[in-house]
Amino acid sequence: MRIAVFSAKPYDRTFLTRANAAERHSISFFDARLTVDTAPLAKGFDGVCAFVNDNLEAAVLHQLHGHGTTLVALRSAGFNHVDLAAAERLGMTVVRVPAYSPHAVAEHAVALLLSLNRLTYRAYNRVREGNFALDGLLGFDLYGKTVGVIGTGHIGLIFADIMHGFGCQIVASDPFPSPDAKSFVEYVPLETLYAQADIISLHCPLTSDTDHLIDAHAIAQMKPGVMLINTGRGRVVDTQAVIAGLKSGKIGRLGLDVYEEEEQLFFEDLSQGVIDDDQFMRLTTFHNVLITGHQAFFTAEALTNIAETTLANIDAFDRGEGTMHRVVNATLD
Repeated sequence: MRIAVFSAKPYDRTFLTRANAAERHSISFFDARLTVDTAPLAKGFDGVCAFVNDNLEAAVLHQLHGHGTTLVALRSAGFNHVDLAAAERLGMTVVRVPAYSPHAVAEHAVALLLSLNRLTYRAYNRVREGNFALDGLLGFDLYGKTVGVIGTGHIGLIFADIMHGFGCQIVASDPFPSPDAKSFVEYVPLETLYAQADIISLHCPLTSDTDHLIDAHAIAQMKPGVMLINTGRGRVVDTQAVIAGLKSGKIGRLGLDVYEEEEQLFFEDLSQGVIDDDQFMRLTTFHNVLITGHQAFFTAEALTNIAETTLANIDAFDRGEGTMHRVVNATLD
């Protein structure tokens, strides 16, 4: 098959080329994000390989279909950026990577948490300037604290395991409690989680129910000075409400690896230009906010799994096999 890879970074080229070592498929890499304007680049390709910030709305899918594309291979777990109803009408198959390395994302959430608690990013800069004062770097013991986990899929449960290892009490909320959750995970209603948790970490998918789940009403129910971590989906958090929470002190520390308007920011080098997203820039002015650019997945193991699963999905589609990780009307086969 001929596959057009959009939003291709050097690491995508490396790992996808390695996974396609037998050269079963002809892969072409495009730096551009997939949009209605760049969709013509896929003309003549059997499939496109897209990432989280590529646009797969109906207009884009119609263009791709008109060019002969029948397969959309997502190299991500999330698929909220795909108009699945349009894909089904057009007879296009959408596949994804359901689990690449849940440990990578869970561990990054913990890294954000630890860095925010002990303010290591501020201490690093101070020491480089010869400033060894400790004022303003006060943290707290994790032992005995209550950690709220919203979403208990693979990532959420691994995160819970790690935090339990620190001696934390774990409360969780999920409309579908996991049978794999260990005995120390106590499922509670969201309102109870908000009221009890010293730290809240978001590991839920983006759905109509979780869109802006963390809004002003939710924040008002949280403990004063709560730490909030989001390595899930950007739109789970209402940025304006979080900024208000930071200004009031209701949110004491904020760690983000995702952002609701990240499509125009993340995965690009914008250091030589002007970032015109006022909300994002406002977030960067808080000393108790730590933002990373959607890098939680970024480990060698995860990139290997993503590439190998993506190629396996393409192989299965090409052979007409039912072993691919297919997405249909937001329901997984």
